[in-house]
Amino acid sequence: MKVIIQRVKEAKVEVNHQIKGQIKQGYLLYICFETNDSLKQLESAIRKIRDIRIFEDENRKMNRSIKDKELSILSISQFTLSWDGKKGNRPSFDKSMEPKKAKEFFDIFNQKLKNEKLHVETGIFAADMQVYSINDGPVTFYLSF
Repeated sequence: MKVIIQRVKEAKVEVNHQIKGQIKQGYLLYICFETNDSLKQLESAIRKIRDIRIFEDENRKMNRSIKDKELSILSISQFTLSWDGKKGNRPSFDKSMEPKKAKEFFDIFNQKLKNEKLHVETGIFAADMQVYSINDGPVTFYLSF
C-alpha cells in the first residue's frame, strides 16, 4: 500500500466536468493498493494519516495533526503508484491490486477515516478524474506500508 499525502489549501476532483469532491484546507491523498496488501496495513495507514503532525502550531512548527486542526481529506484512488520505475520506461502495474478488491479496500479505507471523525471527500474509483489542488508549503510525503 502506498500513500501520497499533500498538505493543501484547497483541492477538488472532477469527472466529466462535474465536481465530485471538494475540500478547503487539509490533505489530498493518493492511495494505491497492491496485490499483497492486508487490512492490517490499511489500519496502520489510517493511524498514520490521522496522527501525522504536518500542520503548524502557534510557534510555526509542524506539530498538529489533521484531527487536531479539524480539517478535511480529499481521497483519490491512484493505482499508477504501484510502478516502482526500476525496470524499463513503460510503466507496468502488475503489483496493483485487482480492481474489484482494490475498490473494496478503497471504500473500507475511506469509511475508516470517517470513523475517526474526519471529513472525507472522494473521487470516483477507476474514473478518468481531473484533480486540482493548491499545495500548502509545498508539503508532500510518500508513505509505504
